[in-house]
Amino acid sequence: MVTDLYLIRHGESAANAQPVVSGMRGDAGLTDRGRMQARMLEKRLDAERLGIDWLYTSTLPRAVETATYIARALGLPSLGDDGLQELRPGDADGLSYEDWRTTYPPVGPGPYGHPFHPFAPGGESWATFLARTGAALTRLVTRHEGQRVAAITHGGVLEASFCLAFGLGATSSRIGIAATNTSITHWQHHHGTDGRPAWTLLGFNHAHHLTDQPRHDDPQSSAGLDTADQGPLR
Repeated sequence: MVTDLYLIRHGESAANAQPVVSGMRGDAGLTDRGRMQARMLEKRLDAERLGIDWLYTSTLPRAVETATYIARALGLPSLGDDGLQELRPGDADGLSYEDWRTTYPPVGPGPYGHPFHPFAPGGESWATFLARTGAALTRLVTRHEGQRVAAITHGGVLEASFCLAFGLGATSSRIGIAATNTSITHWQHHHGTDGRPAWTLLGFNHAHHLTDQPRHDDPQSSAGLDTADQGPLR
């Protein structure tokens, strides 16, 4: 059976606009612009009628606030799932990115350091983040096999979904993506003839509901180029 998974990035957050490292402590919810984006997505989903069966959300405030708009459009309650949270920053939560790099300089190559080194004391490494989010996404498609599931989540979790689908571990090359706030990424999950799980990407960064809005760069999402929206979702 085929399971549809729609991953929706939250609206622009106060932490995106400042920017600051935003775990639970540093997350002040959406900006006015982020609420406008969420209302525009609400209007789109109300018109497109995707037949979503279940709605989940990260429990970080920016995702929970976005979910209130989506829940109205879908006519569903939003179910909190801690596994859908962005990378947990530990003691760096609430710091500016400049202060984080000064106080907890990354250990190892790359802007975020070695994949097995925590982001800051008490926080996750890239490796532990991939393990947590991969388990959360697998849990959703396993629990709701043959149904349509939407999840409000974060840029890092979107990158993790590609790692899961492509079978990439923490030490592999990072996948550069730049998911627009309130954009939709559409995966299908099923089991192949050999019984192994298989993922098909049907759409990435669907965001035509935002029309001509410019977007802020978000240091907490992956770097890369936007993919053009291909119109209404399948």
